[in-house]
Amino acid sequence: MESGTIDLADVDGPFDLQATLESGQSYLWDRADGRMYDSGDTTPRGGDAWYETVVPPIEGITDDRVPLRVRQVGGVRDGHLEWESTTDAVSLLSHLLRLDDDLDAIRAGAPDLPLFDRAFDAYEGMRLVRDPPFPCLVSFICSAQMRVSRIHRMQRSLAETYGDTVQFDGRTLHAFPAPEQLAARTEADLRELSLGYRAPYVRKTAGMVADGKADPREAADLPYEEARESLTRFVGVGDKVADCVLLFSLGYLEAIPLDTWIRSAIADHFPDCDRGNYADTARALRDRFGGDHAGYVQTYVFAHLRGGGD
Repeated sequence: MESGTIDLADVDGPFDLQATLESGQSYLWDRADGRMYDSGDTTPRGGDAWYETVVPPIEGITDDRVPLRVRQVGGVRDGHLEWESTTDAVSLLSHLLRLDDDLDAIRAGAPDLPLFDRAFDAYEGMRLVRDPPFPCLVSFICSAQMRVSRIHRMQRSLAETYGDTVQFDGRTLHAFPAPEQLAARTEADLRELSLGYRAPYVRKTAGMVADGKADPREAADLPYEEARESLTRFVGVGDKVADCVLLFSLGYLEAIPLDTWIRSAIADHFPDCDRGNYADTARALRDRFGGDHAGYVQTYVFAHLRGGGD
């Protein structure tokens, strides 16, 4: 086992691990103490819990599955990250947690609006994640009409039931299932894990990837709106789920998923951006939220509203 630290003073802008991993962006991490999303289903901040996951191979970073554990010690600017893994995890964490983003510059570039200021102040250091594409796709297929805690439990159930096990530091971790592993299950199998009507969507989408008919990574080579359209080929994927995958996996920082919270923000704060259909409304809101980094602003607004802010 290897271990090390990342000094947050060397990162451009603040970083808050708990706000990042428990903000409804990623469902692939778990808290070692079993208390993931154990806060009344609102986004917490500033904790020092250990988080762990099994990372699948990522081109240019790792060729193998990697068990990974990380926690934050100290503040969002003067603290550090402690990590444990089977390999040097600095580049892996930088990739997954977007430590290469200049968060101060992103905030400075956001439009000067009180709602945005309140959101950035409340969740200082929250960053977007860069999740592996297939697990991210399945996670958000499962997200429809679900609270984040239930989405997380679904993904943990899939990993614990059908994913491979990885031994790490005397503990058993569960990798998220590969497409072939989910495609091999029956709809009834997946319904037993409380996926409900999402079960056939997950099974058929996994089958598309396993059979080589489509791959979510293909969207990464396309212009933004074409990429969103490409992802809607998958069963159970509409515009909102596609935007989630683009934003939280494939690096399209301009994507704005129009979920319930953001539609509430439109009604209360940006009614002129409602154009009557998803594509035009998203385009108008993207311009209002600052363009290239609009997805960052959206994620802060989502966390702020979901956490009880206004």
